[in-house]
Amino acid sequence: MRKHNFAFIDIETTGLNLTKHEIIEIGCVLTTPDLEVIEEFELKIKPEHIEDADPVSLKINRYDPAKWEEAHSLEEALKILSKKTKDFIMVGQNVAFDSGFLELAFAKTNIPNLMHYHKLDTISIAWAKFHKDKDITHFSLREMCVRFGIKNEHAHSGLSDARATYELYKKLLEL
Repeated sequence: MRKHNFAFIDIETTGLNLTKHEIIEIGCVLTTPDLEVIEEFELKIKPEHIEDADPVSLKINRYDPAKWEEAHSLEEALKILSKKTKDFIMVGQNVAFDSGFLELAFAKTNIPNLMHYHKLDTISIAWAKFHKDKDITHFSLREMCVRFGIKNEHAHSGLSDARATYELYKKLLEL
């Protein structure tokens, strides 16, 4: 049986609406099947319709136009992501959110998503492990990081959250 590498991915967006808002950052930690880090990278993406952004979302992910001056276009960023994650299994904290935005972006740009079709969600894994534990009521990345002593110094930035998701996944597998 072939083992696949993992792509721990976190995206930041200009809001929560899949059809209205845009991806502005992708953080990724690539690992072997044994969870040894191959590469880490972050891609800032220049929004095309910042006027449609949710101001609360921009505040949470600390969007600053000056820091996005050298950002990639969505197409450039997705070409890089597609090439680097070919045949990797995507792992995310609430993977449905991130994969939904990514799938739509791949479709809009006609860039193939070359990741493996399986996806893993750390919230689902945590829920399966802890759903009977009455002390755990929230499964957010922040709550899980606190529970497991994982440092996420720049929460709500792509690479920091991808690293925290990677660390959380390792902790959950140890249980």
